[in-house]
Amino acid sequence: MSLPPEKASELKQLIHQQLSKMDVHGRIREILAETIREELAPDQQQLSTEDLIKALRRRGIIDDVMKELNFVTDNVDQELPSSPKQPVCFTDRQSTLLKKTNIDPTRRYLYLQVLGGKAFLEHLQEPEPLPGQVCSTFTLCLHFRNQRFRSKPVPCACEPDFHDGFLLEVHRESLGDGTRMADSTTMLSISDPIHMVLIKTDIFGETTLVASYFLEWRSVLGSENGVTNLTVELMGVGTESKVAVGILNIKLEMYPALNQTLSQEVVNTQDENGINRPVCSYVKPLRAGRLLDTPRQAARFVNVLGYERAPVIGGGGKQEQWCTLLAFLCRNKGDCEDHANLLCSLLLGYGLEAFVCVGTKAKGVPHAWVMTCGTDGTITFWESLTGHRYIHKSTNPDEPPVAEQPKPLYPYRTVGCVFNHQMFLGNCQPSDSVEVCVFDLNDESKWKPMSEEAIKSVCAPGATTSLPPFPPLCASTIDASVTSNEIEMQLRLLVSEHRKDLGLTTVWEDQLSYLLSPALASYEFERTTSISAGNEEFQDAIRRAVPDGHTFKGFPIHFVYRNARRAFATCLRSPFCEEIICCRGDQVRLAVRVRVFTYPESACAVWIMFACENIF
Repeated sequence: MSLPPEKASELKQLIHQQLSKMDVHGRIREILAETIREELAPDQQQLSTEDLIKALRRRGIIDDVMKELNFVTDNVDQELPSSPKQPVCFTDRQSTLLKKTNIDPTRRYLYLQVLGGKAFLEHLQEPEPLPGQVCSTFTLCLHFRNQRFRSKPVPCACEPDFHDGFLLEVHRESLGDGTRMADSTTMLSISDPIHMVLIKTDIFGETTLVASYFLEWRSVLGSENGVTNLTVELMGVGTESKVAVGILNIKLEMYPALNQTLSQEVVNTQDENGINRPVCSYVKPLRAGRLLDTPRQAARFVNVLGYERAPVIGGGGKQEQWCTLLAFLCRNKGDCEDHANLLCSLLLGYGLEAFVCVGTKAKGVPHAWVMTCGTDGTITFWESLTGHRYIHKSTNPDEPPVAEQPKPLYPYRTVGCVFNHQMFLGNCQPSDSVEVCVFDLNDESKWKPMSEEAIKSVCAPGATTSLPPFPPLCASTIDASVTSNEIEMQLRLLVSEHRKDLGLTTVWEDQLSYLLSPALASYEFERTTSISAGNEEFQDAIRRAVPDGHTFKGFPIHFVYRNARRAFATCLRSPFCEEIICCRGDQVRLAVRVRVFTYPESACAVWIMFACENIF
């Protein structure tokens, strides 16, 4: 059995606390010294690991540890279902006891330790949080060759207390190479950097991208004993990309140790990833495994990831800042280009011919969306920010005025280019208006292609301008039922307090609240499939539940965040919702129902419905 990263980190912290309480490290040192003094023969140079373990068993240390930790194991077995194998992650203070845990002796590993941070000057005056106090936190996310890691959150400070270790498996992905231990030369040819993303989470749960850094790890291949210490200077993002935000102290170590290290001259001749990258490198086929079942469900997942325009210091126009996929997923929000790149990659993974379109929408606002080309010539636009789909039917400008022309329903006005991981095509038609564009991408008189060889030269894995391999999607860690109930209870309290301030009492109708569930499920089903179903049963149940002479009013609304107070404030801005919440009368009964639908990366669609019944 393996655990989700969050549960594994919590479990290891409990184990560490228990081992510290028992002073296991001190007892092991005493036994080691005693064993060397009493049992080491004059002709022996050192004790083996097996000799030490036998000594520990004879003195009952291992039995004591297992007995003390048994309660932890029992609880985890009861609470956590089995899951696919997860990468090993442990803290530096536990490395002595745990560094061999779950390690395949036939594979090569890179152990990356974060030994602390300093010079995060923005938090120089940050007060030290009191025990139990909610504070802003830093979380460090890593991705390396299809492995993802997340540190435990630490309070934001000038010198944040990062002390985490991550065990990264290093191997070739070529057929037949996966089971062989990589040697120094083989690892030198692995150009994938370790992508590190630093996220800040404030006290309200809002996330901010602080820094994104590509760590060139291969310097450890030329270090003595396969160990090296690095000081990593993290830079800001966007318009602050030249401003340092802080420093991380990092230690790299190879397991097993290298038999032969490389000269520094060989290691230093390797290229590093550049900063400016061609747009084609932001897209590639991405498979969601069993986390998403259909292209339309993938579109819904991308839709519920938050939208946030790239910040611009001092105002001004739109900031051109495209995020790497890891940064986008870790902070759970991004600009329209980030959404379009992810949706296009997922649709490519489902075997569709998909492209990102770059152009404008109303009032000339720059925008990006996704297009798929069917085998029958059908062109479908996918709006990644809403999940809506539109069939494109080109308008012929040469038709006589009396001829009926299709009226476009999509919001797009112009298109300048389309691209995916293999092609980049510029629109060279007389007009760049989407309405009159013909999307025959094989017609070079309408779409001018960039050389495929040129694209491969800069976007192929290992190229200096290419991004590292895409990280795999992670399953949601949110319990939908528990979260739905928590938000609903918070909303009930907020409504009662609001009505109390107005001099009104509040009576909740639990049965009516329950009857709202099918409607919320129906709304989400329609968003995911574009099919409306179940509304007839909902309406029939409401007619039966509301007594004669009473009227029913309901207000559904949808959010992509789980902050109940923020959602309530938004609902009150709707006159119709405020009329329900502030309803007056002798027999007013109120109802509220919350339904949280979870998606990968802990993204959520949150549906809320307020309702009331009253005598009309």
